[in-house]
Amino acid sequence: MGIFDFFTKSTKPHLVEALSKTRQSFWGKLSKVIAGKSTVDGEVLDRLEELLIGADVGVATTLKIIGAIEQRVERDKYLTTAELDQILQSETEQLLHISSPSQVAAPPVYPHVILVVGVNGVGKTTTIGKLAAQFIAQGKKVMLGAADTFRAAAVEQLTIWGNRVGAEVVARAMQSDPSSVAHETVQQSLRNNTDVVIIDTAGRLHTKVDLINELAKIKRTIQKCLPGTPQEILLVLDGTNGQNSFLQAEAFTAAVAVTGIIVTKLDGTSKGGMVLGIADQFSIPIQYIGIGEKVEDLKPFDPQAFVASLFQKW
Repeated sequence: MGIFDFFTKSTKPHLVEALSKTRQSFWGKLSKVIAGKSTVDGEVLDRLEELLIGADVGVATTLKIIGAIEQRVERDKYLTTAELDQILQSETEQLLHISSPSQVAAPPVYPHVILVVGVNGVGKTTTIGKLAAQFIAQGKKVMLGAADTFRAAAVEQLTIWGNRVGAEVVARAMQSDPSSVAHETVQQSLRNNTDVVIIDTAGRLHTKVDLINELAKIKRTIQKCLPGTPQEILLVLDGTNGQNSFLQAEAFTAAVAVTGIIVTKLDGTSKGGMVLGIADQFSIPIQYIGIGEKVEDLKPFDPQAFVASLFQKW
């Protein structure tokens, strides 16, 4: 069973509902901007720019979208407000098609090692549990490494998830060296013929230098145990954090070579526009989005479905 086969029901209706706060916030305001207007003029573009920035799309990405619309206006000499909707949707889709996301699926060479990074409170450990559950549903043998040894709650939560979904968890005492936990996890996975290894990491260290050094050390340790790994370094961002997510992405991409991004809690925010800005500014594929509490609510990211749901008016 492939990872997309895990979801037997259509995800689009649920996605439409999950993005309702972002959609209603943006479109409700946009409808007022274009009310009584037949063409797209400077006033409409100025207001649209304000709305996009307010939706946490980010200044750079907003200017890119506005620039594309201005070029269209200049080329056609006339652009109706009805056409504005189509252009916005088209530009949004292009932003999200950074590259084909390499979904987290175990390759022929085992184990497939995934290092998960992100600040505390973004849903990192829960996301790891959901990923583990989905791999196990595919018939994969999964091992979790509790390398966030600075918080007892993180180790406890990961252990609970492991017990719940049937994944073995490697954990050590609080304040243990995180790299040693990562080392032991990979070594044990080799002995146990594990298919997928997912390693949790600390979300908050004293300084950015600490963060970079600690994550780099963990990565080096994993590579020494098993050359060519980790195959995936996934950054978890909280969709409710808006612009703060950009700062987090900057810090973690400076620390390690992030291969994919997971955005959580999109069902509880009106700041879903941050997905566009993150994908555009960092050129890193969005691999998963979280749109609810259930295991199946961690969805492989589908740019077309996301944009269609974001722009659907109902």
